[in-house]
Amino acid sequence: MVISSCSSFNPLLSPLVPTSKYQSKLLPRFSASRSIDRSLKKAPSLHCHAQLLSDLAPATASVYGALLFGGGVFAYVRSGSKGSVIGGLSGAALMGTAYYLMQSPETKVIGDALGFGSAFLFSVVFGIRLAATRKLIPSGLLLALSLGSLGVFLSSYLHDKI
Repeated sequence: MVISSCSSFNPLLSPLVPTSKYQSKLLPRFSASRSIDRSLKKAPSLHCHAQLLSDLAPATASVYGALLFGGGVFAYVRSGSKGSVIGGLSGAALMGTAYYLMQSPETKVIGDALGFGSAFLFSVVFGIRLAATRKLIPSGLLLALSLGSLGVFLSSYLHDKI
C-alpha cells in the first residue's frame, strides 16, 4: 500500500490518510467533518514539484558532470585546447563531489550548494563565451544546460533548507 507524500497536508489528519479513491477503500477516513475530507482532493501543491526537483538533483549533478567532462575531452581532441579539458575535468570533479554529498541527508544541503555554485560559475563562463563569440554551439548550448542545472540545484537547495 502506497501513501502519497505529495498530498495536501492537513495537520488535523493522520499522515496515513488515504489520498486517492483506491486507497480510500483500503484505509478508513479519520476525519470528523466532511470539509476535511474535501481537502484531500486538492491538486498537488508546489511543495510536491519542489520535492520532485530535489529528488532529481543527484541525477542532474551526475549527468551535468559527465557532459562537462565529455565536452572538455571532445574540445581537447578536436582543437587541442588544454583549457577545455581542465575546465571539463574540474567541472566533473565538482559535480562528482556534489553528487557524493547529496547522498547523505546530513550533507545534502552542502551538496546542493556546491552544485548551485558550480553551475552558476559555468553559467557565467559560458555566458561570457557566448557574448564574445556569438556562436550558439557550443557556448549557447552549454549555457542553456548550465542554467537548467542551476534551476534544479537552486530549487533543491531551497527545498532542503526550508
